[in-house]
Amino acid sequence: MLNPISSQSSLNNDTSDSRRTIMQPETPGHATSKVEIPTKKEVVFSSLAQQLSDSASRADAENAGLSRKELGAKAQALLNKISGPEYNANRAMYNAEIPDSSDPERLARAAQATKFVNGDGRNPFAGFTREQLALVTYDDSGLYTTNERRAAWEASNDQEYAWRKEVVAKAMAEYNSSGKLTKFFSAVLEHFKTLPDIEQAQYPDNYETKLQKWIELDYNYFTNTVEGKGNPADSISPQASLDTVILKDLK
Repeated sequence: MLNPISSQSSLNNDTSDSRRTIMQPETPGHATSKVEIPTKKEVVFSSLAQQLSDSASRADAENAGLSRKELGAKAQALLNKISGPEYNANRAMYNAEIPDSSDPERLARAAQATKFVNGDGRNPFAGFTREQLALVTYDDSGLYTTNERRAAWEASNDQEYAWRKEVVAKAMAEYNSSGKLTKFFSAVLEHFKTLPDIEQAQYPDNYETKLQKWIELDYNYFTNTVEGKGNPADSISPQASLDTVILKDLK
């Protein structure tokens, strides 16, 4: 029996585009025309879009010369500030941070992030893409408050937990019906390839190689045979495949 891995559900955010349309009054010789006025939602998106664009440019410039190992170490150092003992020890200071901006939307988003990380209200970054969340999480330039980065990191974790719950459920179904985990390994590899570079860098160097080997092996655990190609000794036990692949430990 395979043991499922517990997970949290992700939050969704309505990012649909909406506009208000007004009618221009008729003037002699001119037909009535429509003028689209940006709604508040569009203004918010434009403000945030500029921040994300700035973050992307900064990340490209700062990370361009880093090796995978160096990028992974940088990611861990940045995460230490927004999680664990260091974050908890400085929580009061982080709660007092406000953006260096007069933009009311930025101020409101930062205030909501502080409320959220302290257990009050909705995550302002819920529903963002993993790439967008990574841009916020790993940007320590001061463009975002520490609590905004923390909230973005939590939103990313919510998405990861939701994916894990789904992929593990499918793995158990695959195993029970066929004795294999080949589709599971393929799903894990596909997911890994969609992650931002700075998140991929936090996985072991051999992560992709190992997954590809297990996919090619196409091992049947019911018959203990290789139905693809490769050495049976390279197979991994069903429970270990869930534990180690999901936990990113492929040593």
